[in-house]
Amino acid sequence: MSQPLIVTNTISIQAPATKVWDALTNPEQTKRYMFGCAASTDWKPGSPLLWKGVFNGVEMVAVKGIVVRSEPCKSLVYTVIDPNNPAIPDIPENYLTVICTLTEEKDQTQLTVSQGDYSKVAEGQTRYEHTVNGGGWDPIMVQIKALCEGGA
Repeated sequence: MSQPLIVTNTISIQAPATKVWDALTNPEQTKRYMFGCAASTDWKPGSPLLWKGVFNGVEMVAVKGIVVRSEPCKSLVYTVIDPNNPAIPDIPENYLTVICTLTEEKDQTQLTVSQGDYSKVAEGQTRYEHTVNGGGWDPIMVQIKALCEGGA
């Protein structure tokens, strides 16, 4: 049995959970930190989730998945896969799970994002190393923090 490969990042945001939740689920907000991609879904369990953006003048789906659980201002769970990578078959076994947990205390929200388990998917070690070498979710979370704290 292989060791689980999960990437976890946490950040404290000086904003209420409602504002952080909006940043995570509002497509106009996601475009501002997710490489220009808008999250297209209704956030209901079982619904498809498409991260759509315009790249080189062409609209495309950069990442796709399924919403697993959505508890507003508390927890968001969904699966992801890069549909543009021919080396990774688009089958449920190759999807990673993203878990976003929001914990509000006084006037700040702690956001924790975990992604994995890379040990169970095709090209898992390579995908894991790519994520870790890119800082995991940390660069994205820094942008979410700035978005939420900046009042924009």
